[in-house]
Amino acid sequence: MFKPALTLSALCLSAAAIAAPPAPVIDTIGGRQVESLTIRHPTSKDVVVFEGGSRNTIEKWGRVPEQLAPEATVFAYNRPGYGNSGEATTPRDGRTIVEELRAVLRHKGLKPPYVLVGHSLGGLYMQLFARAYPSEVKGLVLVDALYPGMVKKTDDFPFMTRLAGRLAFSGTVWREIEKIDETGEMVLALGGIDDKPIVRLVNQPVSSTAIAVDFGAFRMDEQTRRQVRALYPKARKVVVDSSHQMALTSPEVVTAAVRQVLAATDSLATAAR
Repeated sequence: MFKPALTLSALCLSAAAIAAPPAPVIDTIGGRQVESLTIRHPTSKDVVVFEGGSRNTIEKWGRVPEQLAPEATVFAYNRPGYGNSGEATTPRDGRTIVEELRAVLRHKGLKPPYVLVGHSLGGLYMQLFARAYPSEVKGLVLVDALYPGMVKKTDDFPFMTRLAGRLAFSGTVWREIEKIDETGEMVLALGGIDDKPIVRLVNQPVSSTAIAVDFGAFRMDEQTRRQVRALYPKARKVVVDSSHQMALTSPEVVTAAVRQVLAATDSLATAAR
């Protein structure tokens, strides 16, 4: 006689399991529209914050935020001038972008410490965040990230690269590119974060058709390579045959890396008690 009730419960559970994640919302913060996605966990104190790469909007994280939602609150957003986020007149250096992100997190009621996840240029911003505010950060996942010194000053780009960049990219994106080298210097000027769990995901395609293209914008000398390799000596490095958009082509790898950092931070918290 309990069969109908059980069937109804099963249907409710199934509906919840397949329910779509919440859609991004637009808030007015500091007089500017900010588009973001927040999936709140009812009990977990962990907050995972995603910062996208150059030109990347929220959807470039694919299903990774949704996959992590059963374990933590997740937050992703579009920087000024991306998606439905309004443009900003403020400088596009890393320090400004980090401060704007912190203001958005406060507005959303998302309290630190955070697990930061940064892809490409977003990875450089997250390194700056972690070094500038170490007490607000529990761990770091760098997804095929940029590191200090990798990208030249735009004045040192070949002329055709500068011309193509100005024509191909939005004004917002180009303003960010112009500040990459400066942002890297900001990172190096701050203290290390070796006490925090860090996972570095590196895309390394093995296909014979994979061709690296830098258009003369990257420093490829051995000294720079050594500097990048030595940045986070205690970090776990994972080399993946994927693509630069790793969250889309290898979401399970990104999700696993975040879970590893979450587990490591839990272990550290337990040991500290």
